[in-house]
Amino acid sequence: MTTLREYLESVDCEAGLQNLIILIAGQATPIREAFITHQAYVDTENVFGEQQAAMDTWADAWITRVLGESGLVRELASEEQEEVAVFPDSAHEYAVVMDPMDGSSLIQTNLSVGTIIGIFGGGSVMQKGRNLKAALYMLYGPMTTLTLSVGQGVQVFALDKDGEYRLLHQNMTIPEGKNYGTGGTRPTWVVPHRAFIEEIEADGAKIRYTGSFVADFHQILTYGGIYCYPALEEKPNGKLRLLYEAIPIGFIAEQAGGRTSDGRQSLLDILPEKPHQRTPIYVGSPGMIQKVEAAFEGTRR
Repeated sequence: MTTLREYLESVDCEAGLQNLIILIAGQATPIREAFITHQAYVDTENVFGEQQAAMDTWADAWITRVLGESGLVRELASEEQEEVAVFPDSAHEYAVVMDPMDGSSLIQTNLSVGTIIGIFGGGSVMQKGRNLKAALYMLYGPMTTLTLSVGQGVQVFALDKDGEYRLLHQNMTIPEGKNYGTGGTRPTWVVPHRAFIEEIEADGAKIRYTGSFVADFHQILTYGGIYCYPALEEKPNGKLRLLYEAIPIGFIAEQAGGRTSDGRQSLLDILPEKPHQRTPIYVGSPGMIQKVEAAFEGTRR
């Protein structure tokens, strides 16, 4: 089975980017090993005022240290850090955005969680998603898998017992499906979102939602459908973050033939105004996104 390194060489991925992807992928093993000793919440909050889980802070500090010492990364923006980290001694101009531990509230219940990464060139994290050189997520479930796009489709690798990533699924495409997951609660949804959900439920859509964005999206990538975290009446910008969650996952979705939207435009066409910017998120099968944008058509933001 093709290894991660063999795949990256086969698609002529530039050497520095190869080394960075392999370095990041290699952090899955220490992260998994840390789960058993980092179960609880800690007495700190992130920049959004959300209580942090022990794994949030541990994974953030671990990955930041590894990338900072690598000489590969100029800037790093993390969901768990208030400021963008700058590494002036880097020999490369890669800029990384990350959610180091997506779904951390589920660790105590042993549901799947993940790490989401986007990699830009040009030394700055403040770019549109279409400028990404690569995006990936590691999903810690029954298997540890790495879902990767370097702009040439989407590949899924599985970590074997010897610590080698081997190609599990090649050139993934999102089918048209009827699964959906949505954040927020029905009374808080904005009217177009409620209308969209009622439309697809009437058409036979079935809810599949764990609260782990990366795990829920992986179901959509595999079976088709849509993941949503909409604008809410009291939170018009939704909950999830453009840089750390929406852009990397959106890049993978569009590389798999899917689409993304905030209800009106692709998430990859939004230039971030600040690192911790939030956005409504719709990501999944093209037909589902078409229905979402039809529901929002003619409405004001």
